[in-house]
Amino acid sequence: MTEVILLERVENLGQMGDVVKVRPGFARNYLLPQKKALRANENNKKIFETQRAELEARDLQREKDAKAAAEKIEGKSFVVIRQASEAGVLYGSVSTRDIADAASAEGVHIARSQVRLDKPLKSIGIFPVRVSLHADVSASIEVNIARSEDEAERQAQGENVLAAPTEETAETEEAADAENAPEFFDEEAQAEVKEEDDNENKTDDE
Repeated sequence: MTEVILLERVENLGQMGDVVKVRPGFARNYLLPQKKALRANENNKKIFETQRAELEARDLQREKDAKAAAEKIEGKSFVVIRQASEAGVLYGSVSTRDIADAASAEGVHIARSQVRLDKPLKSIGIFPVRVSLHADVSASIEVNIARSEDEAERQAQGENVLAAPTEETAETEEAADAENAPEFFDEEAQAEVKEEDDNENKTDDE
């Protein structure tokens, strides 16, 4: 394990100024390059103390900015299109990167590292997801996972797209189709399943 001095509060790790033990890779790949910590030695302890007031002021500003960002994204819904079985089980899962990319496509910047998933998202549906914008500031968004844009819209309106139609509903829909049937069957009227391309960017270090 490696000892580091935290330069800001880190969720589930400690407060600013705490000396904590972490895995070497976590320190090397995340805490140190993100300037969230310094290696714990006598020289760095002195550096931290001389910079403490500045670091606290900087953290207060970051918290203020995070609260403003949280107000803008709180409650927003982002659509992720994936292929799935008739039962709604995805062929794969939706990752933190997928969610960050979906938000980015709508002009909302959310870093992959800010997305908190309690469990993998592996089915069609609308799921609440927490976004950690600061150690003390979070926002809640919704991720609408569907097989097509049309299906996502129906889910957003509260429809259970996986619900099996009742006999009465099926008869009603069949009668409506017969009444409004076009002269020729239009294959293009079928809902088209869209699949997002996998992001080929280099995987971020964690």
